[in-house]
Amino acid sequence: MTKLLVDYGLVLLFLLVMLEAAGLPFLPGEVTLIAAALLAQPGKHHFSIVAVIVVAAAAAITGYTIGYWLGRVGGRRLLTRWKVTRKELPRSERFFDRHGSKTVFIGRFVAVLRALAAWLAGITDMPFLPFMAWNIAGGVVWATVYGLLAYWAGKTVVDAVDRYSVYAVVVIVVLAALGWGGHRAWRRRHSENA
Repeated sequence: MTKLLVDYGLVLLFLLVMLEAAGLPFLPGEVTLIAAALLAQPGKHHFSIVAVIVVAAAAAITGYTIGYWLGRVGGRRLLTRWKVTRKELPRSERFFDRHGSKTVFIGRFVAVLRALAAWLAGITDMPFLPFMAWNIAGGVVWATVYGLLAYWAGKTVVDAVDRYSVYAVVVIVVLAALGWGGHRAWRRRHSENA
C-alpha cells in the first residue's frame, strides 16, 4: 500500500476512501488514510498531514453521498432481489427515523457500517439535508481523528527510534502487546463474573 501511495499520491487516497464509503467494504479506505498519515511524517516529505485529512474527508463525504443516492434510487429493488422480507424493511425504517443521524455519524468509525450507513439512509428515505449535515460532520471528524492519531503515533515511533534506536520500537511493541493482552483478560474475567 505504501508504494502505491508514494506512486499515485492523494488521488489513490481519495479513490479508495470514496469507494469504500460508497458501499465497497472490502476496499482499504481506512488503512490507506493511516498509511498516508504515516507518509506525512516530517522526515518523509511525501504529503502534508493537512492535505491528507482534507482529501480523506472530501472523499468520505463524496462516497457517502454516492451511497445515499444509490440506496435511494435502487436500494429497495436490490433488497427485494435479495429476498428481504416486508417485515425487516419497516424495522430498519423505524430505526433510521429514531437513530438515523447518529448512525450516519457513528457509522464512519465502524468498519461494516462505514460502507452501509449511507445506503440504509437512502433506502429508508432519510431527508437529504440532515443526512448531509451528519455526513459532513462524520467525514471531517473521522478523517481528522484517524489522520492525526496515525500521524502522532508514527511521529512517536520515529522519535523513539531516532533517540533510543531500534530497542525503543521493541519496547513499544511489547508494551502494546501486553496492554492488549491484559485488556482482553480483564474483559474475559469481567464477562464471566457478570
